[in-house]
Amino acid sequence: MKKLLILISMCGFAAAGYAQSTTYKSTLKTLLEVAGTEATFQVAVKQMFEMFKQQKTEVPTEVWTDFEKEFSQTSMDDLVDMMVPIYQRHMTEDELKSIIRFYQTPAGKKYAEKTPMIMQESMQAGQEWGMRIGQSFQEKLKEKGY
Repeated sequence: MKKLLILISMCGFAAAGYAQSTTYKSTLKTLLEVAGTEATFQVAVKQMFEMFKQQKTEVPTEVWTDFEKEFSQTSMDDLVDMMVPIYQRHMTEDELKSIIRFYQTPAGKKYAEKTPMIMQESMQAGQEWGMRIGQSFQEKLKEKGY
């Protein structure tokens, strides 16, 4: 009887953990949607497909269309699954919900809408900055005779 109670308790804890991770995953997915992150990832997937299409021109368009539909959803599900433990190490579900509430405000919506453009422009600025640092580094090495 004691073993049975322990087994039942363990199953209850496992079920509670599963339910918690399921709600956490759902909350994280909502955050990724309202923050515009999912849309950004979808754009990346589309860009990947365009690259593959250019490399494999013999593949018919309908095959690419079917692949894109399949992979855009399954890859997002896989990505969310991979991100859950990362987010869980750093953020509680209540904190995710608070962030979601921000993204549902007018400022949050605008931030989510503008983030892809900000990221793109920031990456360009970062590349330029990196080139300047690299150039300066090379000049300093040259001054020192290297």
